[in-house]
Amino acid sequence: MPRAIWSGTVTFGLVSIPVGLYSATIDHTVHFHQLQRGTADRIRNRQVNERTGEEVERADIVKGYELDDGQYVVVEPEELAQIAPGRSRTLEISLFVSLDEIDPVYFDRTYWIAPASSHYDRVYRLLWQAMSETERAGIATFVMHGKEYLTAVRAGESGLLLETMFFADEVRDPRDLKVFPRKGKARGKELDMATGLIESMSGPWNPRDFRDTYTAKVRKLVRAKKKGKAVVAEAEPPEPTGVVDLMDALRRSVENARGGKGRKAKRRPDLSGLRKAELVAMARELNVKGRSKLSRDELEKAVRRAS
Repeated sequence: MPRAIWSGTVTFGLVSIPVGLYSATIDHTVHFHQLQRGTADRIRNRQVNERTGEEVERADIVKGYELDDGQYVVVEPEELAQIAPGRSRTLEISLFVSLDEIDPVYFDRTYWIAPASSHYDRVYRLLWQAMSETERAGIATFVMHGKEYLTAVRAGESGLLLETMFFADEVRDPRDLKVFPRKGKARGKELDMATGLIESMSGPWNPRDFRDTYTAKVRKLVRAKKKGKAVVAEAEPPEPTGVVDLMDALRRSVENARGGKGRKAKRRPDLSGLRKAELVAMARELNVKGRSKLSRDELEKAVRRAS
């Protein structure tokens, strides 16, 4: 059973629910070690004293805040915990809002909120169902790992979800970037073609239709290099669309999109770079029989047929 990355209490009004926080996402990025070129020697990052050059044990490292005169104020972890002991164990909902009022730019990471034990199932289900029926998200702040988070608690299909959010002063004002075109109106026919293209390419959202193809290609690259095979380069990105060619590009795009409506919209996934465990998970979703007895290559063929 996974361990909670934070344990505390969710409160709304005078109601309190002991809960645990669990990550809702998994990072499947291919991670590499650093090696010295021409060798198999690992490169290690060490924490050293800048003045003496000697390595420092983790237990001897403290936080220091640099002042304007170059001096440091040393702060111990216990002192950080003492300034907000309740905040690090309490997630207090202070406001309920409609989710569509929150611009997605404020969302950061997603976590599952689960009751700390079955003793609290009843009150947990009450909050979950009430939030689901009212279609509201609870806005709260709490402290985790020495940082205060603004959060939105919302109802999901299986339970409550928590979205960590950026504070307003952490979100850039796009007007400060000065990289956007000046306001103006697109020409009527071009706008009609563009909106028509969007309508032709529209469909229901199904997250299982999309997979991380780049990670699969990285794993395929590693396997190819291990076997001494040549690496095949992908095609270069398309050239930017010129103003003169815009209408022609829009027209052909609409025709292609409408022609594709009769064909199967979902492309065959690239399975060559996936590990056996990932293929087993896909086979389970596709209800492939006898998947536990298949080899990796047999699983790839079975998943390809089923999908």
